[in-house]
Amino acid sequence: MVEFHINRRSGIPAYVQLVLQVKQALRLGDLAPGDRLPTAKEVVAAVTINPNTVLKAYRELENEGLVEARPGLGTFVTGSLLKPGMEARQALQAEVATWVREAAAAGLDRADLEALVAATLDIEFGEDTGEFR
Repeated sequence: MVEFHINRRSGIPAYVQLVLQVKQALRLGDLAPGDRLPTAKEVVAAVTINPNTVLKAYRELENEGLVEARPGLGTFVTGSLLKPGMEARQALQAEVATWVREAAAAGLDRADLEALVAATLDIEFGEDTGEFR
């Protein structure tokens, strides 16, 4: 199950943050078809947001074909964003963690690393196309 968190200083609407967190969990394989998302009541209790915000996020995910609301039962994952390359997730994540620790030891902070990764992704995947060059 996904544990939601809201960054109130990010400038990103709370419902968008919920959608992005579900999509990330789907990409990483932390959520799979058949899994139940937390109820709106559970999310409200955990992150102190309006229930309508949760419902808006779940509706958007449903419109994208990633979840399905089942009255009286909850909202269930119906789609996946997991790609075959993510099977090596643990190894890849360990490599990234090593790189992050080395960069931090060299004096770079999170914002520096985010800028570096974004720039590298733009170069490797193309700014406009999103496709690998």
